Amino acid sequence: MSSRFPGLSSIRLKALALFLLALIAPTASASAADEPDLIFRRSTVFKWVSPNDKLATYGLDDPEVEGVACHFTVPEKGGFKGWLGLAEEVSDISLACRQVGPIKFKHKMEQGDDMFRQRRSLFFKKMQIVRGCDTKRNVLVYMVYSDKLIEGSPKNSTSTVPIMPWGPADANVQKCGEFFTQ
Repeated sequence: MSSRFPGLSSIRLKALALFLLALIAPTASASAADEPDLIFRRSTVFKWVSPNDKLATYGLDDPEVEGVACHFTVPEKGGFKGWLGLAEEVSDISLACRQVGPIKFKHKMEQGDDMFRQRRSLFFKKMQIVRGCDTKRNVLVYMVYSDKLIEGSPKNSTSTVPIMPWGPADANVQKCGEFFTQ
């Protein structure tokens, strides 16, 4: 192998190959979050031969807080680059989170922990949904944003979920401040 590349040792070639593989391999979602469920897609820009540009709406449950679901809409590039997964997606992402059942915290969390993370380009851009707690109002706060290794994006969206009783049987409302550390 090193005879093809006369200045590189086999150890350097293996290290280079591992580095390139790490760059190309897709990034995993945040710790316990499953892949989001596709709710629907809508075409926004028609392309003659290749796939259209679309808006896609996804839903996902918060893996650490039972009773909270979030929906987000992201643009998906069409064309041949988008079809092959080589296009860098834009940072316009909207977010809405709601209480969908009794809220139960699974364990203590940090303010601003990732709830979900998804790759948005072949190399360095990713979308993140992070969660926090407004202790004064007992409200969960979710923020979505995208970032790049070199330069991030100021585009973001925020959604809040007031922690409320869920029906007459849910009289014990938990305080998010007891489950978040600064």
